[in-house]
Amino acid sequence: MESLFLLIPLSIVLVLLIGAVLAWAVMTGQFDDLDDEGRRILDGEDRADPRPPLSPS
Repeated sequence: MESLFLLIPLSIVLVLLIGAVLAWAVMTGQFDDLDDEGRRILDGEDRADPRPPLSPS
């Protein structure tokens, strides 16, 4: 029974913390446009390699 006096307030604090993190993520746009980020890697954009070519030795 004594452990409930510790566990219940800790669980309430944990739920409030998780809710605050979720609210922050929604407010800052972390969940905006999730589909395009997944498709962006599949786009066939030809990008120049930023590294110079290796000279034959």
